[in-house]
Amino acid sequence: MCGAGSRWVRRERALLWCVLVAAWEAAWGQLRYSVPEEMPKGSFVGDVAKDLGLELWALQDRGVHLVSEGRRQYFSLHGKTGHLVTAERIDREQLCESVQRCVLRCEVIVEGEMQVYRIEVEITDINDNAPSFKESEVEERISETTSPGWRFPLAEAHDPDVGRNSLQSYELSGDEHFSLAVQAGPGGDQRPELVLAKALDREEAAFHELVLRASDGGEPPRTGTARIRVLVVDANDNAPAFSQAEYTVRVAEDVPVGSVLVTVTATDADEGLNGDVKYSLKKITEKASKIFQLDFETGAMTSVRSLDFEEGDSYELEVQARDGAGLFDTAKVTITVTDVNDNVPEISVRSALSAISEDAPPGTVVALLHVQDRDSGVNGQVRCSIGESLPFRLEKTFEDYYRVVTARELDREEVSEYNVTVLAADGGSPSLRSSAVLALRVLDVNDNAPVFAEARYSARVPENNAAGALLLRVRAWDADWGANARVRYRLWEGRVRGAPLSSYVSVQAETGALYALRSFDYEEVREVGLWVRAEDGGAPALSSNVSVRLEIVDENDNAPQVLYPPPAPASGSGSASASGWWSGVELWPRSAEAGSLVAKVVAVDADAGQNAWLSYELAKATEPGLFRVGLHSGEVRTARLPLARDAARQSLVVVVKDHGRPALSATATLRVVLGESVAELLSELGSAAAAAAPGEAAGSLTRWLVLAVAAVSCLFLAFLLLLLALRLRRWRRSQLPAAGSGALRGVPASHFVGIDGVRAFLRSYSHEVSLTADSRKSQLRFSGGSCCDTLPARPPPDEPAPLLHEDPDGARRADPAAPPLLCIGNSASCFAANSYFPWQALSHVKKPRMTELEKEANKASYSYADEQATESQKLMRADDYFLK
Repeated sequence: MCGAGSRWVRRERALLWCVLVAAWEAAWGQLRYSVPEEMPKGSFVGDVAKDLGLELWALQDRGVHLVSEGRRQYFSLHGKTGHLVTAERIDREQLCESVQRCVLRCEVIVEGEMQVYRIEVEITDINDNAPSFKESEVEERISETTSPGWRFPLAEAHDPDVGRNSLQSYELSGDEHFSLAVQAGPGGDQRPELVLAKALDREEAAFHELVLRASDGGEPPRTGTARIRVLVVDANDNAPAFSQAEYTVRVAEDVPVGSVLVTVTATDADEGLNGDVKYSLKKITEKASKIFQLDFETGAMTSVRSLDFEEGDSYELEVQARDGAGLFDTAKVTITVTDVNDNVPEISVRSALSAISEDAPPGTVVALLHVQDRDSGVNGQVRCSIGESLPFRLEKTFEDYYRVVTARELDREEVSEYNVTVLAADGGSPSLRSSAVLALRVLDVNDNAPVFAEARYSARVPENNAAGALLLRVRAWDADWGANARVRYRLWEGRVRGAPLSSYVSVQAETGALYALRSFDYEEVREVGLWVRAEDGGAPALSSNVSVRLEIVDENDNAPQVLYPPPAPASGSGSASASGWWSGVELWPRSAEAGSLVAKVVAVDADAGQNAWLSYELAKATEPGLFRVGLHSGEVRTARLPLARDAARQSLVVVVKDHGRPALSATATLRVVLGESVAELLSELGSAAAAAAPGEAAGSLTRWLVLAVAAVSCLFLAFLLLLLALRLRRWRRSQLPAAGSGALRGVPASHFVGIDGVRAFLRSYSHEVSLTADSRKSQLRFSGGSCCDTLPARPPPDEPAPLLHEDPDGARRADPAAPPLLCIGNSASCFAANSYFPWQALSHVKKPRMTELEKEANKASYSYADEQATESQKLMRADDYFLK
């Protein structure tokens, strides 16, 4: 029971020790990983983020980075996964030659928390090196008098691997005269020896060829071979002998290059060639072979390169002395390098703030420093300090790490910048010193809003500007410092003519330059008002606003537009030419007085100011002296009385110019038909229309007229039959006894369509036919809706409702007070037909919708003409007005 109790006690103690070790490692941030050598770059080593309890999203926010000891970085920290990966391919033999356990150390710095975590990565060995001999071919000289059983040391194979991957065994293949024996050295290494198994006879064989094979314990094993050539010589009685079996020397690391470190001596009692001793390095590492050199004649060992205690503090060599007959002796040479205070303390800034707010509390960490000295002992002990006048102090955190923290509150108004000098001195004699300077700015608190240089801004912008043109610059300044004084500009969102303001103007956030995003049109937008906000970079940000007014300046980019006479359509065919001739035709009697108003050219210009001032001039006329045009009014008047020799058809070309620079213009073609009577005017008008299509045959027009008359007759008969049927139906309904029949007895007959309506219908169509008798086939039109429809199905929204009223039986009837309209058009027949009725007959007819600009222009063009023109001229111009 006691024995069992003691075992439980030991187990509990071991478990407690493991828990304490784990707790100590977690407290000090110790992580240990293991990775095989020769792994490719980027190979996984360990999950640092998981092992340290760091969230992946906080790796970049907290400023986590990896710092490796030494000058080369063998590992890197993956920022997205938090994994520790290899930064390059690692060769264990190159890093840790002849060291059983190879460990690389690095630190993880968390800047946001000012924490340091140490990581140790053990590089495990793989069987990547085969045993190799320094010399692939070795020549041995053995006297023929040598007795069997004599042993000759052979060259040892070298395998940089460790453990089972290192050298494990030797094999010898050759002849029966030799065998192999392996001896264990002081350090456990294997030393092969060639054993003479059978006496040699030089006369029988002058030399022997042997192969020595060295194998390691890897899977699969690797091997290396060396060829041994044994020369049989005469007897040599004495072998060289060193004065001592082991040479030990201590050398300072600052010894000059080329200095003799140690001299080995060996003597041979033989004389002549058998007593001539030569020295050579039998066993030496590759690293030592680059530092030391042995004189084969004198045995003096010198340094060919500077020694460095930090790279290697001890070297073991094996020297061989051989005489001329092949006999030899070996001795061990140990060179110990002593440390010299030749390394200055190194101060590395692992993490540092470049700026700190003046309201930072005392104890705020400013920088994290790592201080080390590559020397050892007292020479490597470092002391750090900071000037007493500065408001900072040093705190040692972890081994060679220090924190620079604030000792009291800072005042930017007193000192805006600090250069903190950290001094480091070692304990050597004389002491070596180094320093590091930390530049630190004191940031101001954001307590000032941006201020604009002007109270308001305005600019004149010409229209048709290029998109992206600079309009003006606004400028604001902030009395704060750093980010608090960094001003950015933006627009307050608004709307211009229903479109967002951001589609018209943009502001450059850094410079305050306002740019046009589109070309402005004075005719659409004449002024743009907006607000620009200046906002600093503080938290919270402060801002101020300023108003900006952009005035659009007009340019002469619109040519005058002729509203009357309308432009003639393109003459694509004969009919189009004939119909186009009717545009802008004025009928005028020859008996008119000089100075009478013939027509008025109406034009408008969308520009403003003098760019919209228009002037009219007569550019071309059939009779140059017959007509004149008002310079500013556009009125075409007769300059003299028409003469008998003047042509009946006159053509006038009027040029309309604005006063812009350069001036833009437009032309209007006006046709005037002269005659003494209405019949003569109609005859001239018909012949002019016929002349518009000279290639068409008269017979074709006759056929069309016949067809038109027949169609009109059929429509008329159908209308009479329909009218009679409706009257008969209503008469029958009026004879039936009904509650509402009494309401129809008092209704006058004029409320129904009767004989007057039929006469008006016949008269309008007869006039229409008389018009088309001389007008070719393309001018024959039957416009039932536009010519004779005095009862529209629905009143237009801009007309008064009394045009239609309801009878007591619910039927909609035409207003009897409205006079009938016989014809509507721009023809002589319409003029003749409408002359029988008052001018007010056209007032109730629905007119085509016109733009406000055209309505104003038409009102201006006809106001003066209506005062002086005769009743017949009013009807002619009213006819044209209705068509437009």
